[in-house]
Amino acid sequence: MTADSNNMNELIQNSKSTFTKIFDELSKAVIGQEETLEHIIITLIGGGHGLLIGVPGLGKTMIVKTIAKIFDLNFKRIQFTPDLMPADIIGTDILEEDKMTGKREIKFVKGPVFTNILLADEINRTPPKTQAALLEAMGENQVTASGNTFILEPPFFTLASQNPIEQEGTYPLPEAQLDRFLMSIQLDYLPLEHEIKMVQMTTSNTPMEVNTVITAEEIIAIQALVKEIPVPDNILEYAVSLAYSTRPNTKHSSETANKYVRYGAGSRASQALITASKAKALMDGRVNASIEDVKAIAKPVLRHRIALNFKANADGIQLDDLLNEWINKN
Repeated sequence: MTADSNNMNELIQNSKSTFTKIFDELSKAVIGQEETLEHIIITLIGGGHGLLIGVPGLGKTMIVKTIAKIFDLNFKRIQFTPDLMPADIIGTDILEEDKMTGKREIKFVKGPVFTNILLADEINRTPPKTQAALLEAMGENQVTASGNTFILEPPFFTLASQNPIEQEGTYPLPEAQLDRFLMSIQLDYLPLEHEIKMVQMTTSNTPMEVNTVITAEEIIAIQALVKEIPVPDNILEYAVSLAYSTRPNTKHSSETANKYVRYGAGSRASQALITASKAKALMDGRVNASIEDVKAIAKPVLRHRIALNFKANADGIQLDDLLNEWINKN
């Protein structure tokens, strides 16, 4: 083992210790939801954005606020509504008068997107035009307004909550918007015993205090470390082949994709599979990613990047069943 690999191993073990502290603090305020929390942390250290999907009342906002405090980051929340405008997200120009000189000038007032962690709450309750205001911020970590470009201070994460699309008053997210999310994270109802404990904890006078564990600078360093995690060629080939198997009518597509998929996961999905598997390996304290890492994160990475066709709906085909087939076949 070289000196460089010794140093790498030490950094990985130190990071693992940090993750242990993070999950210890999260458990003080969040009951259960272990897999959900793991996927959110993978998204953050992978430098991506997360889409939290679940019915109202599952604690999505509380989870994000808790993570922001543990990570010592600035946090802002936008409640997406049908009348929300793009300027309500990125900011707007105002005419301001200098009290000393009386001179008037246009000044750009930054919107809530200028933060570290942005909770886009119920993002699919606003029309696509307003949803699209986040595209540049999520894709390039910058905002362009009135011909000027403003760089967002790193780290920048968008965690968007989405109600099930079948609910009244929701709008489907554009495909380009969905593809910007590294992972689609499902929140389900708590098991009975966990919900009893949660209700007991949240309806008492005992404050749920969590401590800061990691700073913005340390997060940036961990994000850089994620990129250093090696991925063997066979694992890289598995991840890309998995993404390919979801694409209908291509050379490497699966039969079920040809039959039931309207459009499959694009090239960004292949990148996301590798990034998320690297982040999982680092979180578990391992020096390289494995096929098991890719399999573990494949569903939340691919789920929102695939659309089924009418025949799938008519035949009662569920996307997760297809994902299980593709994951296990490759």
